[in-house]
Amino acid sequence: MLNLEEGKKAVSFARDVVEDFTRNNRIPSKDLGKVFSKKQGVFVTIHTHPDHDLRGCIGIPLPVMSLKDAIIEAAKSATHDPRFPPLSKEELDGIVIEVTILTPPELIKVDKPEEYLSKIEIGRDGLIVEQGFYKGLLLPQVPIEQGWDKEEFLSHTCMKAGLMPDAWFDKSTRILRFRGQVFTEIKPRGKIKEKKLDGSEY
Repeated sequence: MLNLEEGKKAVSFARDVVEDFTRNNRIPSKDLGKVFSKKQGVFVTIHTHPDHDLRGCIGIPLPVMSLKDAIIEAAKSATHDPRFPPLSKEELDGIVIEVTILTPPELIKVDKPEEYLSKIEIGRDGLIVEQGFYKGLLLPQVPIEQGWDKEEFLSHTCMKAGLMPDAWFDKSTRILRFRGQVFTEIKPRGKIKEKKLDGSEY
């Protein structure tokens, strides 16, 4: 995973991509160093400030491209999250950028669905639910922000996949977990910190 300086660099670069793409429809050129050439999954989240409402969140869940390219793709896409209107230039002073670095997802193996509850840890794990063509992902910070327990987390990830909330009981459903490391701006273009996933603020 990244140290704090690398995390700050990731958020600053994501901010540059969001701003350059929104203002000029182009991508900034920057040498970020060796760690950003490794393949890694990442999500870029845009929140309003100070209300902290979600404004966009898109990512590359699997390590299929370099971290730098994944940040570019995720940041560009987050400005055009289909759940919201495209981000406008006028909004750039009123948003904060968050970057979540992901570990590769691993399949959770169980004999019966009830065992998922003992194999998931709130504040550590993000979840991916897959069933046929349906797939949904929720980042590890989401259940903390929403105050969910493990069952609610599983149910909401199923619904994110377009499935019924209890689809995690179905034998044909695959559930994968991953961990995330979260770096975020405290205020627009302001100080960047690593966000703790244990419920404390930073």
